[in-house]
Amino acid sequence: MDQDSECARFVDAHWATLVQKVIMVMPVADELWSGGMLQWEPYCKIRAADTNQEKMRVLYEVLHSGGDKVKSAFYSQLEKQEPCLFRALGTIAQTAEALIESLNKYKKWIQREYEYVTEYNSLPGEYVLLSERYTQPLIIMRHREKREREEEMCAVGGSFQQLLISRNNADKDSSVLDALFSADNKGISPRSVILQGNSGIGKSFTAQKIMLDWASGNLCREEFDCLFHLKCKELNLISGEQSLAELLSHNSNLTSDQISQILQKSPEKVLILVDGFDELRFAYSDTSNMPKLSHVSEKAPPEASLKALLRGYILSESFLLVTTRSTATQILGGLLRHPQRFTEIIGFSEKEVEEYFQRFFRDEELFRKAFECVKANDTLITACSIPVICWIVCTVMRERFSDGADVTSGLETTTSIYVDFVSTLLEHHSQGSSQSVPILLRSLGQLAERGMMEKQVLFEEKRILDPPGSPFLCKFLFKRRIHQETMCSFMHLSFQEFFTALYFISLAEKDFLDKLTERFHSQTQSYLALYLDEKFPLKYGCPEPHFLPVIQFLCGLSNKEVISSLEERHNLSVSSFVQAQLEEWVLHVSASRNFSFLPFILHCLYELHEKEFVQKAMEAWQELDMSWNPLSRTDCWALLYCLDCCPHFRNLKLNFAAEELKMLQPVLCRTPELELNSSCLSDESVLQVLNALPKQKIVGGLQIVVKSITADTAHIHTDFLQSKGKWEEISLRTDDGVTRE
Repeated sequence: MDQDSECARFVDAHWATLVQKVIMVMPVADELWSGGMLQWEPYCKIRAADTNQEKMRVLYEVLHSGGDKVKSAFYSQLEKQEPCLFRALGTIAQTAEALIESLNKYKKWIQREYEYVTEYNSLPGEYVLLSERYTQPLIIMRHREKREREEEMCAVGGSFQQLLISRNNADKDSSVLDALFSADNKGISPRSVILQGNSGIGKSFTAQKIMLDWASGNLCREEFDCLFHLKCKELNLISGEQSLAELLSHNSNLTSDQISQILQKSPEKVLILVDGFDELRFAYSDTSNMPKLSHVSEKAPPEASLKALLRGYILSESFLLVTTRSTATQILGGLLRHPQRFTEIIGFSEKEVEEYFQRFFRDEELFRKAFECVKANDTLITACSIPVICWIVCTVMRERFSDGADVTSGLETTTSIYVDFVSTLLEHHSQGSSQSVPILLRSLGQLAERGMMEKQVLFEEKRILDPPGSPFLCKFLFKRRIHQETMCSFMHLSFQEFFTALYFISLAEKDFLDKLTERFHSQTQSYLALYLDEKFPLKYGCPEPHFLPVIQFLCGLSNKEVISSLEERHNLSVSSFVQAQLEEWVLHVSASRNFSFLPFILHCLYELHEKEFVQKAMEAWQELDMSWNPLSRTDCWALLYCLDCCPHFRNLKLNFAAEELKMLQPVLCRTPELELNSSCLSDESVLQVLNALPKQKIVGGLQIVVKSITADTAHIHTDFLQSKGKWEEISLRTDDGVTRE
């Protein structure tokens, strides 16, 4: 760097101090004018200014437009006219040395401050290590198409996991920062990056991890000498005029002067993280009255300083990373300097969920129990793609373990987890809506119900009544012909189903029954008079297939503990008629022994989680034939709970795989007659099945149905029978009826 550049950096770095401290402004201006560095018109403006501070601000406009040569001339004159001030500021070399020392202290401060996190339920003084919570999420480096959004919204379980993995196009082996600022296929690296994500998806955690990695020397990218972190929540609390350097000092142990020096020394090696842009209470729709800033030390309202940074009016050479919810992406994209890149956190795949659970529990046995439990529930493992739900589920499971609860009795109901999620977002991610919580939830519920009725998961923005600050809605842009359109959605179809159920419980009894009756009798409208019980109009009905998850959530919302939670947290009451109507329908279906509805009924009973009613409903199911369709892990968990509530049942027929059998072991020992049907069992699987049963005190028979019986299979079967004399009968047969006993 040449001498003029060094002098210019010195002037910029100390400008805030110079404005306040320089007394000999006119002698300096006189020399600059006589040396041809200052034109007559600005010289007159300087003379006309009332105070030295105002004179210096006018002078800086000339210095800034004149570049390094003019700043160097100013530096030389200042050295002559203000020797005492110059000694106080130090030489260029002394300034650089002091800057390095300040930067090292700043890194240590970041390490101390960012190493820990406080959780949603942390008491004063409680914290955990960031390393025990942070799991790197999947990131997509482009806008998704409408079709892709719809696919993700409707997929669950394994299909959802495959979609997530296929969408991710960031290098999972590289750090987040490397992925975000990597060159594109045209060789262009962005100066500004938008990192979008839904509420609770991990945007702020990711920003904290980036800061900690930099301060700890764990960043691969060497071009960033310094990182600063602007928290938008904190900017909302700042009043009065402040420079950008002062704004950055709020989340730092550096003074605004030190920050100004760092920013001016090498702005091309500075990255500023603006975290939570959507949380700003500033109005950026009309920015015509905002002052146009050109220096990091110029004072202005916070929104003007931030806009100057985003636009590139100041620190145009620096890098920006801005996190935001989708609701503010369009505004941000219009403000941000170019070249810019859009990226989005899409959450956890099952692999990251497993990693998160392992970090959370740290005890291998507890981790494995908890993860296997959640993995067995397709709805929950899908919802756990959202990191905050991972945290909620892990927290609930940890409490169960600490209370000595038997993990085989199941996780809290799926509905209770969704209620906890809603409560968490309302408390920690809501933007202070003027609407009360019941009204806000009702408007969301009305939108959700309309989508369910029209089988729609994406909504036009203009049809959304809910305030834009709602943490439960996602917003995205997509191209349509020659223009853009904006659509909104819930985070996933399961949340739309949940909010529909939440809306129904808020209705008066007549409105509730009218809406549910229409859904239960849509196929029998012409025979409605024959199939309608006036007291229990749902009784003889059959819900529409796409409406079944809503019924499950309604059962979950009828659970006593969930009702208590809703009343305590949100002043929402659930009338007793809701549970009465649902229970009457469940009892009717059970009494009619409609086996095609059996898995669904088991899920409803699991969500109700009322032991006495489960026993009553299960009385009709003394023989449980579920062999006509393979059991999913979710089915097994519901079956396990229901059978655990019922000490007496006679016959159980299952279509299974080895993993499902392992889940059901606790109740198989109480089954007098057990038929295990699977047409895809290998010899090894048959052996696993038989080895899973020796500890069972089974009385009666076991029948295993396989595709074919080999000599090895028969040998395994007979050898087991001879060694386990307590079994009355074990049979092995093929689909065509050939039996070996």
